Amino acid sequence: MREIRTPAELELVSAGDSIISWAAQGFGAGVRAWIAGTAVVVASPDVSKHDRLAVVGSVDDAAPLVARVLGEVGPSYRPFGDEGLIRELAVRVPGLTFSAAFGWMDVDRVPDVTTTAAWLDGDGGVEAVLREASPSSYAWPGRSGVRRWAAVRGDRGELLSVAADAWSAPGVGFLAGVATNPVARGKGLSRQVCGFVTAELVKRHGRVALMVDGNNAAAIAVYRRLGYSYRQVAAAGAES
Repeated sequence: MREIRTPAELELVSAGDSIISWAAQGFGAGVRAWIAGTAVVVASPDVSKHDRLAVVGSVDDAAPLVARVLGEVGPSYRPFGDEGLIRELAVRVPGLTFSAAFGWMDVDRVPDVTTTAAWLDGDGGVEAVLREASPSSYAWPGRSGVRRWAAVRGDRGELLSVAADAWSAPGVGFLAGVATNPVARGKGLSRQVCGFVTAELVKRHGRVALMVDGNNAAAIAVYRRLGYSYRQVAAAGAES
């Protein structure tokens, strides 16, 4: 087990894996990374609501590495990576249990979409849309790592569909907090706001990623039309 000290080294040993690059957050405060054999692990505190332990590599190398890292950083960190690997880690690493499977989607090109969406000057009105349309959202105004909001407005200036630039890393922007007022659904507004944020973040970071419920076929279809590809991932956590 060897600790990785720089973003450049991490990018090299992980072959530019978008999950690893995103979790590293540019080696922001509290972020640490390690390598052992083919396995790479990044411990990232308070990113997208959780302390996350992003992991890639073979399970034979990852299991002992994850066990050692958890012993160092503590049980609040949730292993996160490809579903098959996480399921194996939940079996092999003492104290871990499988939590949930979901989707990771990413894209590295600007989508072709016509949109009236724009960045908001502040976040006024966003919370009301989230409470009505997406109360389980991880991104909320004022939450750590949530940088700015974009929206499509109605004729009276009201917010109809919103999305956030949240927990973006230098090489991977992150789209979160997508919500459309129920009265405005079915008009393609989420595609507009997501297309706008995706384009802005690709231009700034080179890649954009998001997390999505694997059962949310409608959302996945929207993201696919914007050029995102789907990756089945999962998380594990400490046994209760």
